[in-house]
Amino acid sequence: MARTRKRRMMNQINVVPYIDVTLVLLVIFMVTAPMTNPGVVDLPKVGQALNQHQVPPVVLTVKLNNKIEFDNKAMARDELLLAIRQTLQKSPERAVVVAADKNVKYDDVIGVMDLLKQNKVEKVGLLLAPAP
Repeated sequence: MARTRKRRMMNQINVVPYIDVTLVLLVIFMVTAPMTNPGVVDLPKVGQALNQHQVPPVVLTVKLNNKIEFDNKAMARDELLLAIRQTLQKSPERAVVVAADKNVKYDDVIGVMDLLKQNKVEKVGLLLAPAP
C-alpha cells in the first residue's frame, strides 16, 4: 500500500530574498549619492560689481565684569542708550553690534541686545572674530 504524505504548510517567512533586494538597493544608493551635489548653487552673474557703501557699525563691548563700553568708555545703561540714540540720529543706517568677551555669560549678552531692541534700535547683531 502506498503511503500518501500530506504536505505541511510552512509557517515561517523566508527573508533571504528581501535581504538580497535591500543590499542591492543599498549599493545602488551608495554609488549614486556622491554623484548628486545639492549644495552647489549657480548664482546669476552681473556685468558690473555693485557699489555697496558700507557704514561701519556702532560697537558696544561687554566686558567680563559686566561693564558695557561705548567708544572705550564704561557707561551705565541710561547713558549708553542716550549715546547710541545720538549716534543713530546722525546716521540711522548704521547697525549696532555687541562685542563680548568669550567668558561673559550668554545671559548678559542677550540682556544687552534685548535692551537695545526694547529701545527701538532696529539693527542689532553680534560681532565675531573670524577663524584663523
